[in-house]
Amino acid sequence: MGKDRISELHDALLLEILSLLPTKTVIATSVLSKRWRSLWKMVPKLEFEFDNQRFAHNVGRSLLLHKAPVLESLHVTGVCDGVDVGLWAGIAFARNVREFVLQLWFPFTNSVRFPSSLFCCDTLETLKLKNAYIQIYVPCRVSMKSLRTLHLESVTYKDDESICNLLSGCPNLEDLVVHRGYPNKVVNFVIVVPSLKRLLIKDCTNGRNGGYVINAPCLKYLQIESLKGYDEFCLIENAPELVEANIRNVSKIVKENILGSLKSAKRLSLALSPLEIKCPSGAIFYQLVCLEMYTHKAEWWNLLTFMLDSSPKLQVLKLIDQKGEFDKEFKDAGKWNQPKYVPECFLSHLEIFAWTRYDWRREEENEVATYILRNARLLKKATFSTIPTESKEKHMLKEMNGVVKASNSCHLVFE
Repeated sequence: MGKDRISELHDALLLEILSLLPTKTVIATSVLSKRWRSLWKMVPKLEFEFDNQRFAHNVGRSLLLHKAPVLESLHVTGVCDGVDVGLWAGIAFARNVREFVLQLWFPFTNSVRFPSSLFCCDTLETLKLKNAYIQIYVPCRVSMKSLRTLHLESVTYKDDESICNLLSGCPNLEDLVVHRGYPNKVVNFVIVVPSLKRLLIKDCTNGRNGGYVINAPCLKYLQIESLKGYDEFCLIENAPELVEANIRNVSKIVKENILGSLKSAKRLSLALSPLEIKCPSGAIFYQLVCLEMYTHKAEWWNLLTFMLDSSPKLQVLKLIDQKGEFDKEFKDAGKWNQPKYVPECFLSHLEIFAWTRYDWRREEENEVATYILRNARLLKKATFSTIPTESKEKHMLKEMNGVVKASNSCHLVFE
C-alpha cells in the first residue's frame, strides 16, 4: 500500500494547496482523518457555486463551522433568498473578510436589500455584487476605509443619496465598475471619489432626464458604454490625470462636451458618430499618441478628421470596422471631404496606421486610406486586413501599393 506523503506536509502548506481547490472538494477532505476534519475549517479562501436553493443553507452551515481568523475571500454564486445573503455577509465581515463576491439569482422578483450595516467593514478590500434584485440602500454615510475595488453589476439602488453615501465612505477606492439596467430609480448617479483611478460605466437603462456626474481628479482609465437614453447626460467635471479612455455607443448625449473632457488622454478608443455628440471647438489633444476609432458609425470620417486636426502628436492610428456585429449606420450619410490642410501629426509624428476589416468596396474608406498614405510623411507601417480575404479583395488591396506615399520608408502589409 502506497505511503500517504500528503499528510506528512505541514498545515501551512496544506492550507495553501486547499486554497486552490473548489470549496466543495476541500470540505470533502474532512472524511480522510481527524486531522483533515478540522484542517479545512482554516482554509482562508472559500468559493461556493450551486444552482439549487436548498444548497444555499449548506453555505451558511459551512461558514458557521469555519474557524480561520481572517477570511481572505468569499465567492458565492447561486440561488438564494434575502436571509441567506444577510447571514453570509454577517459571518464574512465578522471574520475580517478582504474580498467578498456575490453573484446571485433569487426564486422571486422582490428586491433583496443588501444590509446597509455591513457597509462598515474596515478590512474589506474588494466587493463585487451582481444581480438585478439586490438593492443598495445606504441612508447614511458608511465606512469602508480599505475598499479599493467595488463592482456594482445589475444591482438596483433605493435612491440617489444611497450612491453618494456609499461612495463617500470609500476614501481609498481605486477601481469602480457600474453596470446598470432595469429596474432603475436613480436619476443622477454622482461619482465624487478623489482616489479613483479606474472607472467603467455601462448603462442599459434607456433612462430619461438623468445621467452621470464624474469628479475623479486621480482617474487614469475611463470606459463609458451604452448610454442611449433620451436626455441622458454624462458630465465629466474633473479628470485631469486621465491617460486612457474608451467611449462607445453614447448615442443621444448631444449636450455634453465629452470629448473636450478627455484632452489629457494619451490613448483613446471611440465608437461614436459626430451626429450624436458635440465636437468641442478649439480643443487640442496635446497628449494623445494612440487613437482607435470604429468605422460603423454614421459619418465616422468627419469625427476622424476632427481628431486628426486636434491631435498634433498622434503616433498610432487604428481603424476598426465591425461588419457582422453591427449594421452600417451610414447608408444615407454624406460624403467624406478631405481636410483643407494636412494634419500636423501627418507631418511630424504618425508612424503606425492599421485598418481592421478594411472594406475596399466602400468609396469613403478607399478615399480615407489613400489620403493617409499620401500625406503621412513619417509613416513606417500601414496594415490592411479584411475578413474573409477573397482573391479579388487581395488584388484590390495590393493596388494600394501603387498609391504615391509621402513616406518612402512605409511598409505596407496586407492580411
